[in-house]
Amino acid sequence: MSISLEQLSDQCREILSEKSGADALESVRQVLEKVLVDDAFVAAHIGPQETAGRKVLFEDPDLGFTICAHARGNKAESPPHDHGNSWAIYGQVAGETQMTDWRKLSAPEGDKPGTVKAVRTYTLKPGMAKYYNVGDLHSPSRSLPTRLIRIEGRNMDNAPQRDRYVVAETAS
Repeated sequence: MSISLEQLSDQCREILSEKSGADALESVRQVLEKVLVDDAFVAAHIGPQETAGRKVLFEDPDLGFTICAHARGNKAESPPHDHGNSWAIYGQVAGETQMTDWRKLSAPEGDKPGTVKAVRTYTLKPGMAKYYNVGDLHSPSRSLPTRLIRIEGRNMDNAPQRDRYVVAETAS
């Protein structure tokens, strides 16, 4: 049986109202993984016809979490980043995303970015979801088009500018 956007948002709201921290994020991640392989949900919200980049599908008026569809084009790499005072759950619908987790070596100071060191790199494949808690540094990379569903603790469109980080070996 297919899940609707309303059912997904209701399940997320219930989990996030009853649990907190990593337990809540893991539960939402598990729900998202079921949605990623739901052909009707995918076709309705992030099918192959989608080319718009980021599209907000739902924003909870009380808890603030946001469900977004991301249709991304060809090769791109993001620098190491976190989501400020928010968390994010990346769910791979199509294509593959190379993700790298980073360890902070030094915090940003003024205009000077912080430095990081790679901890591990792995591939998100269709049907897989991964959560990043508040402060978790990560960076996605892709060589071909991808489609994702991402659930954020708050709408990152309205988030303040986030800290900048560079890889320690290339920091100046």
